[in-house]
Amino acid sequence: MIRFPDSSVWQDRADALYDRVRHVIPAMEWPAFAQDIAAILELKQKHNAVILAHNYQTPEIFHCVADITGDSLALARKAQEVEADIMVMAGVEFMAETSKLLNPSKTVLLPSALAGCSLAESITAEDVRLMRQRYPGVPVVTYVNTSAAVKAESDICCTSGNARKVIESLGVDEVIMIPDEFLAQNVANETGVKVITWKGHCEVHERFTPQEIREWRKAYPDLVVLAHPECPPEVVAEADFAGSTAGMSDFVASGKASRVLLVTECSMSDNLAALHPEVDLVRPCNLCPHMKRITLPSIRKALEQMEVRVEVDPAIADRARLSIERMLAV
Repeated sequence: MIRFPDSSVWQDRADALYDRVRHVIPAMEWPAFAQDIAAILELKQKHNAVILAHNYQTPEIFHCVADITGDSLALARKAQEVEADIMVMAGVEFMAETSKLLNPSKTVLLPSALAGCSLAESITAEDVRLMRQRYPGVPVVTYVNTSAAVKAESDICCTSGNARKVIESLGVDEVIMIPDEFLAQNVANETGVKVITWKGHCEVHERFTPQEIREWRKAYPDLVVLAHPECPPEVVAEADFAGSTAGMSDFVASGKASRVLLVTECSMSDNLAALHPEVDLVRPCNLCPHMKRITLPSIRKALEQMEVRVEVDPAIADRARLSIERMLAV
């Protein structure tokens, strides 16, 4: 029988992690997190599990229990390489599905069955089939923020970080890009390829406005603005830099700016503030309600009960996997 250190050892290990988040979590709040963190650390070892966390997760998850972190592209690449028996996705449903597709022999847990995505819910497989009928022969480039069923109807996937590269790799004059209308419009502005769009939007990024950015600039004249390409094109036009969450992270780490506004989900700023306390991160706090369904207690419960297990319909799994693998090969 495998023996594990007693609870006091796990508590000590949890408390040792506080230094990672001391710039963003007050010391008086730490005890509310530490007990769950200690339990999760023990459960991960007990079940041979790893936790994958998206950049939009809160700091106590991102910095204290996650083993693999990053944007959608990074998580997809790293999911393929996981050797542990269990992957816990601290993200949303489409990310958990992607992990299962790319590493099907592993058990994939999603701590909340309600962790969806407004983009993924904006389009169905039937919608894609109808678009193909309307635009015969035009390749379908699908954002990873979609269900496996939609991916299975697509030619290739993309992320916000590689969308232009993926589209230009096809060597065609016209593509269908679904479901994020704003991402498609922003990519179309960067390439000579005609992009046919779908009216899907991220409920976080669609709320930002150019006026909001101008007001922040008035308050902070030295502000450098970084925008996610899921924002409306007129918002991206107001920014100094537009890119994926990985791109924004790299920009902050580069030391090019001492005061930065991240036009994206709020927890991204908290996670970067923990890593770069020397940078003043101005926070317009738009939260993703789906990401925030993932909490330390829900992760702990998932590992205790081995629920919710993510599965992909075998009838579509191979086609959905192929669309992702084509993206990863670009």
